[in-house]
Amino acid sequence: MSDDKKAAKELVETLKDGERGFADSADKLRDSEHPEWAEALTRLSTQRAGFAHEIVDLGHAYGDDVDESGSVAAAVHRGWISLKDALTGDDAGAVLAAAATGEDHAVSEYEKALELDLSAGFRDVVTRQHAAVVAARDEVKALQAAG
Repeated sequence: MSDDKKAAKELVETLKDGERGFADSADKLRDSEHPEWAEALTRLSTQRAGFAHEIVDLGHAYGDDVDESGSVAAAVHRGWISLKDALTGDDAGAVLAAAATGEDHAVSEYEKALELDLSAGFRDVVTRQHAAVVAARDEVKALQAAG
């Protein structure tokens, strides 16, 4: 018996957190001294939305509803919790630091999912998305280091 549904729900929650977190961060940085950071974070927000849709669609193909908005709303941006504080100030570096923390959480969630008994097709999707999430985390940390 695979753990696809459990992993899918957790990943969709994490991806939605990332989508919102990146979008909020981009909004904050758009008028900062680093508008190019906003462009990168907007692109990553769109990526996360696409990843979430891919997993939800995969779940629907197997007859599972892995997108339960109530549980997502209750998660309160688990990996992005420090973002709210960062968005109240004017420090672009703090916004990126919060995004990096959120990305560390996303990578961790993908690694936990890959430890589960996933079906081959779902494992392929999770493995591909994991690589992209690691690359995104590294990109955010590189922006942070360059800032």
